[in-house]
Amino acid sequence: MPGYEKFKLKLICSEFSHAGMEMENTNSVSIQPITQLTAINVAKILTILILITLSIIFGVRDWRQVVYLCLHISYCLWWLIEQGIYPQRREIIFNEPADTKVFISIVLFVGVFYSLPGYLAFTNPEPLGFIACSFALPLFIFGSLINAIADVQKLTAKQYGADLIVDNIWRFARHINYFGDLLRYLSFSIVAGSLWAYLVPAVILLLYLQRISQKEDSMAKKYPDYTDYQEKTARLIPFIW
Repeated sequence: MPGYEKFKLKLICSEFSHAGMEMENTNSVSIQPITQLTAINVAKILTILILITLSIIFGVRDWRQVVYLCLHISYCLWWLIEQGIYPQRREIIFNEPADTKVFISIVLFVGVFYSLPGYLAFTNPEPLGFIACSFALPLFIFGSLINAIADVQKLTAKQYGADLIVDNIWRFARHINYFGDLLRYLSFSIVAGSLWAYLVPAVILLLYLQRISQKEDSMAKKYPDYTDYQEKTARLIPFIW
């Protein structure tokens, strides 16, 4: 009987210990902060819903609305899909915590304000011209390719332990990924066919310039070779600036 009591006591202690570990793991998962990337993902989904709603309210009258829907929705979907293909992106981009105020601000700014060209495209009574389309499509295609290639190269290099990345597509500009993104948003404005639509790429450019200034300072402190990289490479626009 004493042996049985000892065995029973050990079993009870083991169950309590296991339950304690589960509670600890549950607590550690529940307190993980919501990041800015989560807010941006919600904003991209909101943009898709806004564009679909606009198509229902105003209707699809000509190729302007068709092209805009294809470009902007495909970009939002790729943003979400890319994180599934490269889950490590979630660890290195926009991983700062976002409180309620920041979360709502990002969703409204990225989800609603970035949809402004879409609204202008659906309320524009003029059909999309061949010249505008011939500019918009290459900008979107090359902007998307540049941005995606830059991201893939950086993620791959980081996986293999690289520090400062200065070769391949990154030798053309120190912030070549931002350049590709700007080309993409310019294509949306061209398809929208309104001067007001250029507010979005203009504001994005200002945000990128601020972010570039901060990154330049931090990168120069972090990497001794960054000064040499600055002297040999354009900042944002390849071969120009």
